[in-house]
Amino acid sequence: MAISRDDLDQHGLIVGVSPERFRAVAMPLLFDHLNAQCEGTIAVNRQARIVWINDKYAEKVGISDPRSVLGKEIEQVLPASKLREVVESGQPSMLDLMAFGSEHFVVTRIPLRDEDGTLVGALGFVLFDRARHLKPLMAKFNVLQNQLLATQNELAKARRARYTIAGFIGSSAAASEVKRQARRAAQLDATVLLRGETGTGKELLAQGIHNLSPRANGPFVAVNVAAIPETLVEAELFGTAPGAFTGADRKGRIGKFEVANGGTLFLDEIGDLPLALQAKLLRVLQEQEVEPLGSNQVKSLNVRVIAATHIDLEAKVAAGQFRDDLYYRLNVLALHVPPLRERREDIPTLVEHLLDDIANRSGLAPMELSREALALLGQQAWKGNVRELRNLLERTQLDAEGPLLDAAQLQPLLAAPGAPLPTAVAASPLPQAAPLADEPLQPLAQSVAAAERRALQLALVACAGNRRRTATELGISRASLYSKLQQHGLSAR
Repeated sequence: MAISRDDLDQHGLIVGVSPERFRAVAMPLLFDHLNAQCEGTIAVNRQARIVWINDKYAEKVGISDPRSVLGKEIEQVLPASKLREVVESGQPSMLDLMAFGSEHFVVTRIPLRDEDGTLVGALGFVLFDRARHLKPLMAKFNVLQNQLLATQNELAKARRARYTIAGFIGSSAAASEVKRQARRAAQLDATVLLRGETGTGKELLAQGIHNLSPRANGPFVAVNVAAIPETLVEAELFGTAPGAFTGADRKGRIGKFEVANGGTLFLDEIGDLPLALQAKLLRVLQEQEVEPLGSNQVKSLNVRVIAATHIDLEAKVAAGQFRDDLYYRLNVLALHVPPLRERREDIPTLVEHLLDDIANRSGLAPMELSREALALLGQQAWKGNVRELRNLLERTQLDAEGPLLDAAQLQPLLAAPGAPLPTAVAASPLPQAAPLADEPLQPLAQSVAAAERRALQLALVACAGNRRRTATELGISRASLYSKLQQHGLSAR
């Protein structure tokens, strides 16, 4: 929009005019041109109340009498307006999109100052009506907006807990008690520690507690601490500042604590958290604030932590491998998740549920177990608990030739009760234990460490050095196994 030479000439602004005089006369002319060329103009005072609106703008937004909105706060008339931000910041917004109903206006906003430079209000101009002059740009904007909305919806679904406490199948006394405790824990916004063997359903209960808590509409984020390389645990949990270390994202990275803000963070295998990071986790739990790696800024959080472990945390505390203050902070509400062998009466119900789920997922016809097959399952030790039971049923169904699974089909896949250890174990030279009365006293931490080292040696020999199998037999993750082998100076070969 240009001011014509005639406009300036008739006010004597071409030759020999001071800059002050030029501004004093040219600015009203500039406003007149903007007001005439734009699709609408509005002005607010220092309190963001409307002091003027032209007829074109009033007609555009459905106001029959412009005087009827004078003195009203800008948001009462234009809910999406950001003129208040311009008034408060004193900074212009040169080009923006403002939504009004189903339409978008291309607008510009500038602050108004008096002769002394004091901010007195702001002006808003609608440059283009319905953004018709920016159709290509608006098309791209709409595509990106739709993609962003779809991505946000998918992410929200991925962060939503799927299971409820009722999904913990079983009506035995042990199962009923742990579900009762879980429902109670859901109503208390305190840290929960789920303890139990691998495969017992600790994450299912964690999701159930979240879904029954006041945080149910917030995100549920699960992190298996043992599955993350030790060098990346800090960045994964607490995030990183831009360029925090060589190879780090230049834009920084949000940690899982921030992702879970407003909801629940489930820390599985918490006993495998490196000792160096336990102090930082303790601070986050106590202060509800996180400091990303390489950052000097502290961010406030509102996160509930549910931790889980299958190992003896008390033994790790005694051995100096787990901070006692963190243990006390986690062990506020402790729930023991019973192993399957302690609730054998739930096996028939579990089998029925698992077979139906396997059939739905595989597309195969549902199977049934004979009474003898169920009795056989009830005799097993189930070191892998429900996870092991499901694995067995999946393998059995793949080999089945009819709808009924009998004991004969299950027997080959089950370890024989009381089977002897592999010959490698029997042949391995192991020192004989001395009588208890002759054993010298030593600190508990040393006794625990010695017992753990002996258990690792036995498992390695029994599994012929196979690390994956060793970890499975011990009921720990491979990452945890590697850490323990290094700690005790052992090799799997």
